[in-house]
Amino acid sequence: MNKIQHYIQGNWTTGTEEGTPIHDAITGEAFTSIAIEGLDIPEILNYGRTKGGEKLRKMTFQERGNMLKSLAFYLTKRKEEFYELSYRTGATRKDSWVDIEGGFGNLFANASLRKLFPNQAYHVEGEPIDLSRGGRFMAHHIMVPKKGVAVHINAFNFPVWGMLEKCAVNWMAGVPAVVLPAPSSSYLAEAVARSIIASGILPEGALQIINGTVKNILDTVESQDVVTFTGSAKTGRLLKAHPRLIQESVPFTMEADSLNASVLGEDAVPGTPEFDLFIKEVRNEMTSKCGQKCTAIRRVIVPEHLVEDVQISLGKALDKVTIGDPRLKEVRMGSLVSQQQVQAVRDSVADLAKEAQIVYGDLDTIETIGADAKKGAFISPILLRADHPFQNSIIHEREAFGPVSTIMPYKNLDEAIQLAQMGKGSLVSSIATNDDKIAKDYVINAASHHGRILVLNRESAKESTGHGSPLPYLVHGGPGRAGGGEEMGGMRGIKHYLQRTAIQGSPSTITEITGIYQQNSKYKEAEQHPFKYHWEDIEPGMSLKTHNRTFTDTDIINFANLTWDHFYAHTDITSLDGSIFEHRTAHGYFIISAAAGLFVYPNKGPVAANYGLEECRFLRPLYHNDTVYVRLTCKQKVDRDVASAEHPSGIVKWYVEVFDALTDEKVAFATVLTMVQKKQEIFVELTSEKIEECLDNLFQDTKPKWGIMTPQHMIEHLEFTYKIASGEIQDFEVATPEKYLEKVHHSLYNYEKFPKGTNFPLLEKDKLEDLKYPDLQTAIDKFKAQREKYLEFFKENPDAKLKNLVFGELNRYESYLLERKHLSHHFEQFGLL
Repeated sequence: MNKIQHYIQGNWTTGTEEGTPIHDAITGEAFTSIAIEGLDIPEILNYGRTKGGEKLRKMTFQERGNMLKSLAFYLTKRKEEFYELSYRTGATRKDSWVDIEGGFGNLFANASLRKLFPNQAYHVEGEPIDLSRGGRFMAHHIMVPKKGVAVHINAFNFPVWGMLEKCAVNWMAGVPAVVLPAPSSSYLAEAVARSIIASGILPEGALQIINGTVKNILDTVESQDVVTFTGSAKTGRLLKAHPRLIQESVPFTMEADSLNASVLGEDAVPGTPEFDLFIKEVRNEMTSKCGQKCTAIRRVIVPEHLVEDVQISLGKALDKVTIGDPRLKEVRMGSLVSQQQVQAVRDSVADLAKEAQIVYGDLDTIETIGADAKKGAFISPILLRADHPFQNSIIHEREAFGPVSTIMPYKNLDEAIQLAQMGKGSLVSSIATNDDKIAKDYVINAASHHGRILVLNRESAKESTGHGSPLPYLVHGGPGRAGGGEEMGGMRGIKHYLQRTAIQGSPSTITEITGIYQQNSKYKEAEQHPFKYHWEDIEPGMSLKTHNRTFTDTDIINFANLTWDHFYAHTDITSLDGSIFEHRTAHGYFIISAAAGLFVYPNKGPVAANYGLEECRFLRPLYHNDTVYVRLTCKQKVDRDVASAEHPSGIVKWYVEVFDALTDEKVAFATVLTMVQKKQEIFVELTSEKIEECLDNLFQDTKPKWGIMTPQHMIEHLEFTYKIASGEIQDFEVATPEKYLEKVHHSLYNYEKFPKGTNFPLLEKDKLEDLKYPDLQTAIDKFKAQREKYLEFFKENPDAKLKNLVFGELNRYESYLLERKHLSHHFEQFGLL
């Protein structure tokens, strides 16, 4: 029997002892084991801090985000092997989707957060703070990656999601992880970790995994580390009190089991959509993952006159839940993760039954499909009813971590809120109501005791993610019994792994540190107009002072007529008495438009488009005959992904200041965003002269750097593609499948070379076509002639679009882009470039 392995210090290894057997939840078969003896925990943690941490901290947020995106795609392609293994945990395909693809979804979601962070390794948080009258001393806040390691102690119920929802966040922050999956399902976490390591996408040391319970894992943690725990509240409290955590002030985040409540609104009577939605939601949360969810509904709080209706309806819904081998399509609920967990749930139900009545299900009898109920970790859904919930405390204290819920009545909404709060802190609560006043009352008064609240009604039902689904952009955690911590939450989660530091200094110094231009910082006068620079060459502080412009009465009236903005201050000078205006006043947006007229460079260049306006303030009115000038200064650069038919570009935020030319007083400012193209330094411009120069160095015996083509085969191939490009050959079907065509077409605009060994659809792989011409020179002459036909065609038909075998329909410019890439590919193949 193979042992589950650990990935530590760059190697896969096992513990030294025989190990503890791990059983298949469906068959009871012992199919693997875990051993942890002999692991050097202090060295493992230090390896993460140094080997993994140093590389991650140097990466920008954009690089880390793209790393997560690549990893998510890589794992998604291999998901089926994880689904097959997940059946051993007792999970159905639907259950595993939440765990497996939900985990990958966390990678995708956190990857997208890179767009909210600056294009550097650290974050600049909030707004600048002026600390002086003269504007020469200021402060800001930055957040840098902690120089430690994230230690994740995880639960058994979601071995994939539980690992990736945490790791995605710490990796985005630039912090490595040591993951400790719970033993009973660690084989699935190990399989995913193997794929992650094999991908080579993460820097070495960014992920280490120890499969099993390591009692001394916290003994050597340090102040720069972060510890997270998911599991029982009892174990969490023991870990939280560890002397080392207290001594080193190590951040500790606990996400513990909680007695989550779902409330049926008083308006949601039988026959309403909300009643049906409520029954369906409770049934799903009881049976999904066989009830082994920290967010599952444990307490079902309903109006006292609807208790019977809810009990009967839930019973009917649970009757439809088939139990057995999760591989079978007809099975709706699998098993618990282990026989030990079955006993734990049975013990908890026995305690609950002391104060509540079992009204559905039987602990001793269960019917299964395709599996032996005695060998597997199967259990029936159990529904209890507590008619006196304010007198019975155990139903608010004891959680049965399985398909178990308790119905309890309330007289009015205040009682429902009180009952929900008696759980002493929960991860999530929900209420089914179509009355927004009831929803508001419940949410505002129950929020103090819950990490998340879902309002479910007919309007949101079709798109609702449900009571039990934590989402990457929302906080996951809760007060009190739920642990008092937070995970995920978009940017909030990432900040848990960053150290916030206040910085003070001059505006010029703070500009240099933050990479964001600060007001009153020294300008860096541009040697040429800033709009002439590509994105890479622009830097914060680069500035241009414009010439002057005087606003006239005619300007103001014309702008009013053009825009239909005839506000009295612009058009009726007889109405100014008692207003803040002294004379005819220029429109605020005319001031901004006029400012653009002063700073915009008119010729075509790297600036591709206006991208937006972030802030705009008018500090005092400007009147007719006032004269202004403008300062255009680069405030910040933001990288962006380009996935459409446009060249690679980034966003530049320009700080635009409008000054009174007479007094140099600032009268308005705005932040204007432009899309600025990046440099194209990959491809040489292949003019006719350059092509001639390359072909002069091509000989019959020139050897290719890759592939099997001879020089003449290459030239004849190019000649053929020019026949397609000039419209001579169009009788073919595009070879690229429709679902991929748009993405392939857009790739013409990027600055990436064709991969070596790319196969042309009409050429048989690993086989050379018969040559058409007697020698290389003849082929070259034919190639040149055909290229001239291509150029002449688009000269005469500039708006034409022609089919390409790979890229679909191309216009003249796209044909030029293809030509540049295609010729470069083959000229490099034969060492001509």
